[in-house]
Amino acid sequence: MNSVNRKRLIGLIIAFFICLLSFSAPFQCFASFPEELRIFSGQDKDLQLSMPVYGNITVKDPGIVNVNGSSEPTFQANLKDPIRIHSAEAGQTEMQVKLGPVPIKSVRVKVLPDLRVVPGGQTIGVKLKSAGVLVVGHHLVTVAGDKRQSPGEDAKVQVGDLIQSINGTKLKDVNQVAEMVAKAGEAKEELDLEIKRNKEMLHIRLVPTFDENDKAYRLGLYIRDSAAGVGTLTFYSPDQKAYGALGHVITDMDTQTPIEVGSGEIVHSNVTSIAKSQNGEPGEKRAQFSRENKVLGNIERNTPFGIFGKMSYVPDHGLTKEALPVAFAEEVKEGPAEIYTVVNGQKVEKFAIEITHVSKQDSPATKGMIIKITDSRLIEKTGGIVQGMSGSPIIQDGKLIGAVTHVFVNDPTSGYGCFIEWMLQDAGVLDKETLQELKAS
Repeated sequence: MNSVNRKRLIGLIIAFFICLLSFSAPFQCFASFPEELRIFSGQDKDLQLSMPVYGNITVKDPGIVNVNGSSEPTFQANLKDPIRIHSAEAGQTEMQVKLGPVPIKSVRVKVLPDLRVVPGGQTIGVKLKSAGVLVVGHHLVTVAGDKRQSPGEDAKVQVGDLIQSINGTKLKDVNQVAEMVAKAGEAKEELDLEIKRNKEMLHIRLVPTFDENDKAYRLGLYIRDSAAGVGTLTFYSPDQKAYGALGHVITDMDTQTPIEVGSGEIVHSNVTSIAKSQNGEPGEKRAQFSRENKVLGNIERNTPFGIFGKMSYVPDHGLTKEALPVAFAEEVKEGPAEIYTVVNGQKVEKFAIEITHVSKQDSPATKGMIIKITDSRLIEKTGGIVQGMSGSPIIQDGKLIGAVTHVFVNDPTSGYGCFIEWMLQDAGVLDKETLQELKAS
């Protein structure tokens, strides 16, 4: 065998053993060992190296975390066994694993104050008023004979524009607009519309036109100031008296524009029936607002992850009143889990699901996981995920990990869920600034 062939053979043998090693359990555990670990105070986390050797573990500040029950800053451990990290108090530290004098792994450990919230599952009624009036369409005003025009469209007012004030007067409902249009029309005066378009503020001036058919002055605009519907409460925090619900943004039904909150409230709702989901046609919960109409809380924000505000009363009919720990996005794993939701009346029940895919997310995004309904009772009752189920809390290993958000139209037993971490941030329960400081450090 010549030297060239010998080198090729040796190279192939080395490549074979490298490939073999890459599929071994120790290598897989070593590759998945995190460089950064976030954990809530009082919680435990197991890390696995699966290396059949002894090594030295050093913790920079054992007052923040202790490892394998040791309060010593440096100790020896069998790296074949799990490395158990227990968080003692909030703060930041570093753990280093060495083989003799050689460091093989370092982990930045960031401990946040303990956080627990009560999972929801209750069906709620949502009443939302926008911060102004929303333009949802144009209509033509009959000005003379067959001549028709839309003053609003001619003035370049667009569908989706939010009219926040007219002549400096803040708008709270559509009735104000009718009064101001009639007054300006009689006086032949211009109206100054302050409009929010996306994130830009505009001023558009126009004169109302007299409609010969209706015998009234018109802007040639269809406008709306409110929305109502049902959804599911995801969680509430007794300490901050805050809640989160829905898991997705509320948009106007015609323009699909996110509604900017002026005011709003949530109330108890009663599920009267279910229209089952079928392939190509999502079902829905049919519900009505509870007769007592007791306001549970207000609505302060409408974000991509749902609605958020302060809870005035602890909601009834929950599956549990016990506050559960919550999980960071990186803790969520594929496998069995549960959702809490209502399919009849006001009773919250738990149903089995499978998390089939988990996305790696370092920043807020709505599609964090794919879930599949596996509970035959729920499939029999609803056909899978239905409208009105969005916001149903997802529980895994005793922790609140996320919320149901969307259904797959062509497979209603499956859908998306978002991570609870992003909802907690929007609710103000999990402090964004603290998280950003931890990430920047």
